[in-house]
Amino acid sequence: MSHMLRSHDVTLQPLGTRQECLACVSLQREIWGQDFIDVVPATILMVCQRIGGVACGAFDINDRLIGFVFGISGVVNGILAHWSDMLAVRPEARRTGLGRRLKLYQRTQLLERGIRVACWSYDPLMAANASFNLNALGAYPTEYVDDMYGDTGSTLHRGLDTDRLIVKWQLDAPGVERRIAGARHTASLDAVAEAPVVLPPDPTKSNAADRSFPTDNWIRIAVPTDIVSLKVSDPAEARRWQRSVRAAFRAYLTTGYRVVDFYEGSAAEPPTYVLINDF
Repeated sequence: MSHMLRSHDVTLQPLGTRQECLACVSLQREIWGQDFIDVVPATILMVCQRIGGVACGAFDINDRLIGFVFGISGVVNGILAHWSDMLAVRPEARRTGLGRRLKLYQRTQLLERGIRVACWSYDPLMAANASFNLNALGAYPTEYVDDMYGDTGSTLHRGLDTDRLIVKWQLDAPGVERRIAGARHTASLDAVAEAPVVLPPDPTKSNAADRSFPTDNWIRIAVPTDIVSLKVSDPAEARRWQRSVRAAFRAYLTTGYRVVDFYEGSAAEPPTYVLINDF
């Protein structure tokens, strides 16, 4: 890790000046692509903070913006809530824990504002993001949305529909505290190991439209190890995975199952979401 990326050389603070906000606009285009049409403008980054939103940057020792987190706050069913819209870290600063630091900084900011619930969306096929959201932060999925954002123009989103899982982060819940501290779900490992794994159906042997799903108490939904590479190497296979995961979450989240963990997988098996039906 280079000197400038050591954690104690990175400062996290709200985006204050217009220049800092413009740097965030530039970083959005670098991360999501120059044709990305959903860039958050500098003015919104500035004014959102006046009404409980969060727009915070990570700055290196040269005051260069190397990451940020942004979201807006509002009211859902009479309860203060936050939608965390964007989290990004420059490629050279990834795998340093900076994304986690930004989320925990956001959490502190929200709790200080009296907000105890945050939500956001992410691509359920992204195994690394699933592990980060569920395991490192303790958020949990509540809804699967087909093609949530449509065509954003982003190079990151090309090749597949923008299907998303919406997760809820109960900021001051004991379970979240335990996850942040490094604990995993205390489910029976034996039960999980024996749970059926939902994989994409063999296109030569079955019709996905007529597909049935196991109804065991414990279920695992598999995702690709690296969907980004798969979209490039085998777009048809990537779409097959998306259809499989979409159908599985539709089936399970609407029939009493909830996601309690995410297993990163191994050389012998793919990453999997772990679900339980405990109603």
